[in-house]
Amino acid sequence: MPGRIEDYALVGDLLTAGLVGRDGSLDWLCLPRFDSPACFAALLGGPDNGRWLIAPANQDGHDGPSARRRYRGDTLVLDTEWATPTGRVRVTDLMPPRGDAPRVIRVVEGLSGGVDMRVDLRLRFDYGRVLPWMRRLDGALTAIAGPESVWLRTPVRLTAHGHTHTARFRVTAGERIPFVLAWHPSHLPAPAPVDAFEALRATETYWTEWLRPLTYDGPYRDAVARSLITLKALTYEPTGGIVAAPTTSLPEDIGSTRNWDYRYCWLRDAGLTLEAFLRSGFTAEADAWRAWLERAVAGRAQDIQIMYGIAGERRLTEWEADWLPGYEGSRPVRIGNAAAGQQQLDVPGEVMDTLHLTIRSGLRPRHHLLALQRVLLDHLERVWSDPDQGLWETRGAPRHHVHSKVMCWVAFDRAVRLAEGHARPGPVERWRGVRDRIHREVCEKGFDPVRSTFTRSYGSDHLDAALLLIPQTGFLPPDDPRVVGTVEAVRHELDSGGLVSRYSAGGGTSPDGLAGPEGTFLACSFWLADALLLTGREDEARALFERLLALRNDVGLLAEEYDPVARRQLGNFPQAFTHVPLIRVAYELDRHATEHRRGVARRGEENRSTAFPEGPLG
Repeated sequence: MPGRIEDYALVGDLLTAGLVGRDGSLDWLCLPRFDSPACFAALLGGPDNGRWLIAPANQDGHDGPSARRRYRGDTLVLDTEWATPTGRVRVTDLMPPRGDAPRVIRVVEGLSGGVDMRVDLRLRFDYGRVLPWMRRLDGALTAIAGPESVWLRTPVRLTAHGHTHTARFRVTAGERIPFVLAWHPSHLPAPAPVDAFEALRATETYWTEWLRPLTYDGPYRDAVARSLITLKALTYEPTGGIVAAPTTSLPEDIGSTRNWDYRYCWLRDAGLTLEAFLRSGFTAEADAWRAWLERAVAGRAQDIQIMYGIAGERRLTEWEADWLPGYEGSRPVRIGNAAAGQQQLDVPGEVMDTLHLTIRSGLRPRHHLLALQRVLLDHLERVWSDPDQGLWETRGAPRHHVHSKVMCWVAFDRAVRLAEGHARPGPVERWRGVRDRIHREVCEKGFDPVRSTFTRSYGSDHLDAALLLIPQTGFLPPDDPRVVGTVEAVRHELDSGGLVSRYSAGGGTSPDGLAGPEGTFLACSFWLADALLLTGREDEARALFERLLALRNDVGLLAEEYDPVARRQLGNFPQAFTHVPLIRVAYELDRHATEHRRGVARRGEENRSTAFPEGPLG
């Protein structure tokens, strides 16, 4: 049985990523890309679905000696250490930035005394369905099935026991034993051997050098750095696309059907991710992500999707891997994502907001994206008044979602700003007129004056945490009573253990068309911290932010959701959509604190007898 979601740590090579558990088991790895079939899929079942364990021999599953883990500084090199009655041992896991083949390198190092170790290797191609043909060739243990092959090189000899290859060996203080596993197309010659220790040094250097431009140096520096490293690790380097998560079907509710494939790129993540990279000094990554976006949306405006594959693929057909039992029995296991075909009217707003941010930040978008602006807005002018599936990709009936309408307003607002501030041509008066009509309609039909809050959709009694983004978009200023009322309503009505749910469900029926509850949504909780800060409640914003930081696992990673009752992370992991607002709120808190200090200094110079003010600076 796999560990808890928060028991895993991420390793990756900028084309794919794997998850290593506290018990020393590599339980999830898709090769050669994020969206390729997994060759280790124990995460969605058990060991016989594929895993690679290296751990002390006296460890039985999740029992035995407890492990301590850490990443080596600002890198994606993972160290796991065990203290046993006979000595201490470390296993170092990494995936070097891609060379001629994807590789996982694991180095066992004796720290003191002597420790008996065991290896359990169960390769299963096609998400645990295909047993490969195993043999020894050219000094390596090889696994071959159809188009795939995996080559394991190590001085430790593994022997077959049924469909498992195992080994026992002893490591003593100062001894280092390497394991190098490489994937390769089966019709090609074997990948060249690599020096595991040189690859380790090069990987450490790569990540340390990559993070060097980081501009943030505030009190949350470690959290910001780890979040940026995670975003980089979720980047498919050849195209610049960033996957929402490296996993599929980790449940939003244990044992339920709320299981989705997140190994794709969502347009709504574009602007927020671009802002995080630009603000942190990573212009090259921002430019690559922007270039991916431009290529992905190329074509007719009405054909723009909410998500694409990592190279811009449009067909993300959803199917079920019915041979996998699912994480802790959470079925079905879904591959692909049918939501790619939904109409979500917030997406043109995301595209226009990204274009506006790109130009404002000095990045030069390619010509076709500027040309797309006109036809995109022409299309949106015709459809903005239609119902849609909304931000949360509900599989129920379409509604007039308030957040979607606000993002339609954003699309026309950014077009007007670009025309006025950056000399971009277009029918500005018409765009301004549409923008103003949307604004009036949302304020008339999407606002409940009795409760003093915007609602999830027109005429609804329910709320939606996406309403917290209204002040961030500029639709209304943060001090507008309707914004303040909405923040308070969301804070109280969507509260679950002090965190925020995505939406409310009247009468026990979820608005997304699925049965069962789900955990609190961590991105929404960061949005609440941001909204509290914008509305002048810095102390409360900081307290919530620091509580959210405390929910990270021991190596600083967050999933999509959190169950405050069971006190465990839920959903696909690690989640880009969670780490992006973490970065934003850290910067905003630091900016507010700096402005506060400057304000105090100015007032002190004017009147040295003034006491230090309490609360946030107004």
